[in-house]
Amino acid sequence: METAEFIGVLRREGPLLADAAGQAGLDTEVPSCPGWQVRDLVRHQGIVHRWATGFVTEGRMEAAPIQGDTPEDETLLDWFREGHSRLTRSLTAAPPELRCWYFLPAPSPLAFWARRQAHETTVHRVDAEAALGKELSPIDTAFASDGVDELLTGFHVRAKSRVRSELPRSLRVLAVDAPTGQNDWLMHLSADPPRTQRAGEGPADCTVRGTAAELYLALWNRGPYEGLEVSGDASLVDLWRRTAAV
Repeated sequence: METAEFIGVLRREGPLLADAAGQAGLDTEVPSCPGWQVRDLVRHQGIVHRWATGFVTEGRMEAAPIQGDTPEDETLLDWFREGHSRLTRSLTAAPPELRCWYFLPAPSPLAFWARRQAHETTVHRVDAEAALGKELSPIDTAFASDGVDELLTGFHVRAKSRVRSELPRSLRVLAVDAPTGQNDWLMHLSADPPRTQRAGEGPADCTVRGTAAELYLALWNRGPYEGLEVSGDASLVDLWRRTAAV
C-alpha cells in the first residue's frame, strides 16, 4: 500500500472511532481492553495522535514518551477529533523526504507514521465498536494483510516481544484471500525474539488460515479464533494468545 492510501484509511477510521465512542458512552467498559472504559480509549488514542503529529511536524529525531493532558468528558470527543484531523493534515502536507524518529522498518519516516497510525487507529476503532456492541465496520483485505505483516515482521521481531518458546517451533499464518506474496508468513519461535519470513519455505508445526481481516483481528487480540482453520500443534495458538499483546 502507498502512503496516501494509509492516510486515507486513517482519515476514515478516526471519525468511526469517535462516533462509536460517543454512542457507547464514556463510562462503558471496553471488552477488548480489560480495565478500560471508553474515555480511557479516547484519551489514549488522542494522546497517541498528538504524539505522532509532533514527530511529523517538528522533525523530532529522538524518541519521546507517549503522554499528555486530556480535557474533561464534556469536550473529550471534540478534542479527539481535532487531534485526529491535525494528524491527517500533517501527514498529507509532509514532504516525502521528511526526516524524524521512527521505530519499525519502513521505506521512509513518512511511510512509517502513516502506516502505524492507520493501524493504531483501526485497532482502537474496533475497540470502540466492541464497546458499543455493534457489528464491526469492515477492514479492507489489502490493509488487513498489511497489518498482519506489520505485526509479524515489525513488532514481534523486536526484543520486546514476549512470544518465546523454550523448544524451537514454527507457526505459519496464511491469509486465504490476499494475493500471493502478501499472504504467507512463517514465524520461527525460540527462546530468542521471533524471526519471521514472508512466504517462508518448509513445513510448520502449526498453520493458521483465515481471511486477512479475520487474522488481523485475531492476531491483534481483537477478534475470535473460532473462525480460523488451525492445523498442527494448536498449543502455539494458545501461546500467541497469552503472550502477543503489544
